[in-house]
Amino acid sequence: MAVRLDKPWRDRHDLVGVHGNLGVFQLADVDAQIIFIGFAGGNSRFGLKGEIRDALAARTDAAFYRLEVNTAYQSRYRELLMAFIADHGAWPRYNEAFPIGRLSPN
Repeated sequence: MAVRLDKPWRDRHDLVGVHGNLGVFQLADVDAQIIFIGFAGGNSRFGLKGEIRDALAARTDAAFYRLEVNTAYQSRYRELLMAFIADHGAWPRYNEAFPIGRLSPN
């Protein structure tokens, strides 16, 4: 598995085929630049579908999303954040900073 999420982007209005699974997701703006990284965990109502729907509603500048079904969602979520920080030197626009490790994905 690649460190970075490389699934194709989906239009924000197309949630067909997204189910109540556990996993991680990313939101992007119209230029396909990641603006938020999130996850659906054991306490998420309606799994990925619910978390993505709520995240899109809160971030009207998000044009796309992509997801990965993954039962190790906490580890994968942190891995995606660390890869983003390694690439950009900062957190995604809508993620709040918290103590996190470092990753050198190259």
